[in-house]
Formats: sequence, C-alpha cells, structure tokens
Amino acid sequence: MSAPNKKIEKPDIKILLVDDREDNLFSIEAILEKDNYTIVKANSGRAALKILLAEHDFSLILMDVQMPDLNGFETATLIYDRDKLKSIPIIFITAFSNDDDHIFRGYKMGGVDYIYKPINPELLRAKVGVFVELYRKTRQLQSEEQKLMAVNLSLQKEIEERKLSEEKVQQLNQQLTENNEHLKRMNEELDQFAYMASHDLQEPLRKIQMFSDKIMTRKEHDEESEKYFSKIINASRRMQSLINNLLDFSRQSVSPTDFRKTDLTALLKETMNELEMDIEKNAAKINMTSLPVIAAVPAMMQQLFYNLLSNAIKFRKKTGTPEITIRVEKMTKNELSKFTNHVNGTPYYKITVTDNGIGFDEKYNEEIFKVFKRLHSYQEYAGTGVGLSICKKIIEQHHGFIKAEGRLNEGSSFVICLPESQPMVKTASGELSRQENS
Repeated sequence: MSAPNKKIEKPDIKILLVDDREDNLFSIEAILEKDNYTIVKANSGRAALKILLAEHDFSLILMDVQMPDLNGFETATLIYDRDKLKSIPIIFITAFSNDDDHIFRGYKMGGVDYIYKPINPELLRAKVGVFVELYRKTRQLQSEEQKLMAVNLSLQKEIEERKLSEEKVQQLNQQLTENNEHLKRMNEELDQFAYMASHDLQEPLRKIQMFSDKIMTRKEHDEESEKYFSKIINASRRMQSLINNLLDFSRQSVSPTDFRKTDLTALLKETMNELEMDIEKNAAKINMTSLPVIAAVPAMMQQLFYNLLSNAIKFRKKTGTPEITIRVEKMTKNELSKFTNHVNGTPYYKITVTDNGIGFDEKYNEEIFKVFKRLHSYQEYAGTGVGLSICKKIIEQHHGFIKAEGRLNEGSSFVICLPESQPMVKTASGELSRQENS
C-alpha cells in the first residue's frame, strides 16, 4: 500500500491594495476574494507607507497610479528605498493604456506589470495568480536554501569534529605506541633484573646451605646449636624455592611459533608420572577423562597440570583418601559469554580439576591467583604462593580463562577454559596464520 500524499501547506498570501477611491478598493477585493488571499487596503500612498513600516511580508502590491498627494510612482520610489521591501512586486493600475512614456516611467520605478482600467476581472486574477505562484516558489526556494545551508553547516561542523577526532586518535595511537615501547623495554629490563637478582641471590644461599651442612656434620656443636642451624637450612631452602618460583613466573612468555597441536591427555599422564611418588605416598586417587587436542605450548600446559595436581595433593585433609577428578566438556556460546564478550567462533573447552581437600573460603576466589597470596602459614603447608599465579599467567598466554571455586573443608575446583585454536597472527611473510603447528 502506498503512503498517503503529504499535504503541502501553502504560505499565507498577503496583497496590499492602494487606491484613493473606496469603490475601486472594494471592486478589486471582490474580484480576488475567491482565491482566499489576505487583502490589506490603503486609501493613499502615505497610508500604504505607514502599513509597510509595520508589515513587510506582502506577496504583491496593487497600486493605482493617479492619487492625490503621493501618486503611485512616487509611492513606489519610497517603498523601494527600503531594503526589506525591494523584493515585493508592484502592479500599477492606470487608465493611460496608450501612453508609452507613462508605461516606461512605471517600469523604471520598479513596477513589474500594468493593469488597465476598466479592470478585466479574469485578467486581474490571472496576473495576480502568476505573481502569487512566483512568490510561493521563491519562498519554497528560500526555505530549501536555508535547509541546505543548515545541512552544509552541520556537515562542515561534522567534518571539523571528525578531523579533530582523527587527530586525537592519531595522537592517542602515537602515545600508545610510545607506551608499548616503554613497557616492552621495562619488561625486558625486569626480566634481566629478575634473572640477575635471582642468580645473585642463589649464590650466597648455596653457601649458607653448604656451610650450614658442614657444621651440622661435626660433632662439636650442642643440641641448641643444631636446632638453630636446622632453622637456617630450612629458611634458606624456602628462600631458594621462592627464587625459583619467581624465575618461573618471570619466564612465562610465548611467541606464535611456540604453539603446537598438543594432546592434553598425554601431557596429563606425563605429569602424573612426575608426581608418582607424591601420589603413592599420599594414596591419592586421580579420576580423569580423555582431554582434547588443542593449540598450546606443551611445557606450559605440563606446568599448569603439575601445579594444580600438586596443590590438590598438598592441601588434602588429614584424614581420608585424597581424590582428584579431572573432567572436560565443550562450552556453549551462552556458557562462554559468562567469561568474555568476545566470542569469535573458536570452540572452547572447559576443564575442571576438583579435589576433596581442605578447600578455602569463597571470598578468596579471586585473590588466590595473586602473587605471594597464601591462605596458610609456612608451618602448616610449604610453598611460596606463586604456583597459582603462574597457572593464571599460562592460561592468559593461551587466550583462556581460569577461575577458582572453593568451600572450607569441602574441597576446591579450578575451572579452566581453553580455545581449540589460537587467534590469527601475521607470519614473517605477511600471511595470516593461526598460532599452531602440525
């Protein structure tokens, strides 16, 4: 169904009639009343000028030439002296139909046409209609011109704002590039510092342990000295463990070429072989399902499993058999949206590692991944508080997500979300490739 035609509102048409005779004014008004014009009458040139001082929105002026005091030509001259009135057309009404000088004078004063007495009603209406239509079209053109000017002004403003925005974006990009370079340099310096500091720290630690062990092997010291030297050795070992963990944490960086198609099931079994002594010693039971093959850095994935399994064994209950369950499922888009808003179609797997150990208060669900965050003292459980921070960093390097869920004395669960393939990156040849190798 076609839309109804929109009604176009016609502008109000005002016509000024100027004649010193009332019967002429009445006669012309009667001829034009069929066309619904707004008629304003003036019985002299001065009366017309007075009206035009207050109103200047007339479409047309019909003016008699022969009037006492100010005639039509003189009145027209005074009207056109005002800039606001110059665009109003004037039609002269005259009885001199054959006087060329008279007609020329009228046109010279600014008149646009003549109507001769006696007035022909149809001719009067036709001529007035032409100028009224011209007025309407002029007003329409003026309205369109104003709209175009407004649009042009808006476009100009938009262009200026866009230029400013583009300049600002360029400045921000430049600043971001500089910040990235600065961060890159700082990270490199930090890595060098961490390595050098840990290396320099380990040397005196090794000496402390070596000389403490030598003193402990002698028989000259008493029981109290032996106690103190044991404390020194234990403290130095904890320090060395902390340094080693810090080194591991600082080294967790990857490049696109490090990724391989990795069988997580095979990696998990290798990790369990490494932990065989701890598993047997604590009679731990591990239940696992087949895990997927994904694009990953094998060494990092192995360290991830090692940290999670060793934690589950370490934080076991004092009584009962430690039991660890590892299960996997493919994530739905709805489930993945709980972790991120950027779902690009790559399949994700959710791997859950659950234990029946001592658990932890759920208020620590986020804090547990912070570096050096410990929920227990050294005396209760050995460790440095870096292991889970390393796990989080590994997962982030793989564009995945990790969260912890725990309840005191009821165990804990670590939920890991990993993509099947890695994001597209540019190779050395400039081609796009996924971060995985066959």
